[in-house]
Amino acid sequence: MRVTRSVIVLVLVAASVLVGAAPAQADSIRDREYWLDDYGIREAWNVTEGAGVTIAVIDTGVDGSHPDLAGAVVGGADFSTLGSSNGQTPVGSGDSSHGTMVASLAAGRGRGSAGVIGAAPAASLLAISLGFGETDGPSSDDQIADAVRWAVDNGADVINMSLTRNTLEWPSSWDEAFLYAMQKDVVVVAAAGNRGSGTSQVGAPATMPGVLTVGGVSRTGGASWDASSQGISIAVSAPSEQLVGATPGGGYVLWDGTSGATPIVSGIVALVRAAHPELTAANVIQRIISTATPVGAEGADPIYGYGLVDAAAAVSADVPAITANPMGDLAEWIRINRRATAETPDLQTLEPEPVPSASPLPESSESSPLGTLFPTIGQMRDVGIPLLLFTVFGVSFVLVIMAGIRQFRAARRRE
Repeated sequence: MRVTRSVIVLVLVAASVLVGAAPAQADSIRDREYWLDDYGIREAWNVTEGAGVTIAVIDTGVDGSHPDLAGAVVGGADFSTLGSSNGQTPVGSGDSSHGTMVASLAAGRGRGSAGVIGAAPAASLLAISLGFGETDGPSSDDQIADAVRWAVDNGADVINMSLTRNTLEWPSSWDEAFLYAMQKDVVVVAAAGNRGSGTSQVGAPATMPGVLTVGGVSRTGGASWDASSQGISIAVSAPSEQLVGATPGGGYVLWDGTSGATPIVSGIVALVRAAHPELTAANVIQRIISTATPVGAEGADPIYGYGLVDAAAAVSADVPAITANPMGDLAEWIRINRRATAETPDLQTLEPEPVPSASPLPESSESSPLGTLFPTIGQMRDVGIPLLLFTVFGVSFVLVIMAGIRQFRAARRRE
């Protein structure tokens, strides 16, 4: 059996550091957050800023000491074996600042009118650090399964996953973890991925039934061909270009990718949960997709999903209640697909066998399935063939004798 380690990818296309964090620069950071007005977030704040809702950021860890995140991180954990136990030490050999950037767009507090403010600035954060692409310690797949369960058990109402497995499928360990989250009424929000970083199609966890998958668009709302991907599992789209974010140590960054679009939507989910605490996760998701501004094909477009997310409408619109998750039923998927997988032989573990040759034939000791009534092939070989030869020669001998007798009798009559 062949065992492979999956590679979990952070869905960020490009980032450029804004040096320093002077007040003037911080003011310019807030000015760059065009989505606060364009996507109805400021308007939604007239109803709620997300107080009482907890967002778990499963990523590279969150620097809770950043001024824009002061008081936001209320708990955390590390599953990489490389970070701190509270999840607030950025880890990873790649972009360890990724988790802090993501967290700031979900629930950044800002500093008055300066700095990065998230879509749900009054929501709380759980910082969960993973080691992406590390050769030591647990596999990324195992870390994610454990992280999801921990988030649920520690009060997460929303789980943000700005990462992709880069494959449509996912390990069975994720089945139980994600199903656990959904059964506990947690909304899981995942990034679609980015073509610009090699993700040509949406990958897990964004392909999992029940997950709210986020695609990315440009500043003008058009499809982002580098900072997004495509697939039928996309639920809604949000800005993924010309984003800003907080980085460890008090810095800021300009960046692109659905890694940034996803926490914007996670923040909006938190606003909906705060405004409508009675709603199930399925109805929260229904509000997000049914109030989105339609773009592309009618229904679920493979580029935009149900449209561009609208925070103001999501918290205020009259949306009929539903009973099932509009993004699919993970439990049903597991029942059908994992059972089929279990009943289907693992072709990778089957050893190839040579095509049987014409000889030798099976051994004569092989028994017939019908007992002694019918001979086996071996018996046919050992008995039938010699008997056939004996019969042929015997008949030939008799015919020769009979011909000789006839000739002898004919000769006697002529005499």
